[in-house]
Amino acid sequence: MFLVALTGGIGSGKSTVSSMFLDIGVPVIDADKIAREVVEPGRKAWKKIKSNFGAEVLRENGELNRQKLAEIVFTDDKKRRVLNGITHPEIIKAMAWQVLIHLLKGYPFVILDVPLLFEGKSLLSYVKFTVVVSCNEEQQLARIIDRNDFTEEHAIQRISTQMALQEKCRLATYVIDNSGTIDETLNQVKELQQRLTEVKGYQQLKMAIVLLGFGFIIVAFWKFSCSLNVEKPL
Repeated sequence: MFLVALTGGIGSGKSTVSSMFLDIGVPVIDADKIAREVVEPGRKAWKKIKSNFGAEVLRENGELNRQKLAEIVFTDDKKRRVLNGITHPEIIKAMAWQVLIHLLKGYPFVILDVPLLFEGKSLLSYVKFTVVVSCNEEQQLARIIDRNDFTEEHAIQRISTQMALQEKCRLATYVIDNSGTIDETLNQVKELQQRLTEVKGYQQLKMAIVLLGFGFIIVAFWKFSCSLNVEKPL
């Protein structure tokens, strides 16, 4: 089994391609979805965010106000690093568990859907291939304005905070061009799925994940055994 990272730029159509892989039976681990889950009320990352950023980033029901938090870190590199330091370890931990589950189910490869793959770099050493979903600049800008109801100025500003799509394409193993029709994009997805299925996986990764899984089981069993052996008071 091996890992494939899927990324793109805002408005390039990465989510569309991710859904296409799911529809044809390829397991996809969505980093964005996990990022939302790890900051749910009461969880470790949620508590740290509340401690570092205050109750002003929480809604009345205790849920994280993601838009408010985004506004705070958008123009403050120091605060953005603090937030990333809180959430990234929890996201990677959750992704590792999902990888283990798919490994035990016998999948030959798993796709990691990671929006800021090349910007963050933390996952690059774990993946065998990288895939970038691309489109032309005019389409990217138009999609962002239409989807997010942004002004053109705001949309350009959001694009500028990410690595340029052209640079991501240069770094990628494979590029899926999402400038055409849905059918054209789907054909590229199917072709890539076939190509990846024919690749031999990383035996070292498989063994490492299996050992990690057994390690967690052994530790859990040891703790349970110790709890049974604790001498009860008379």
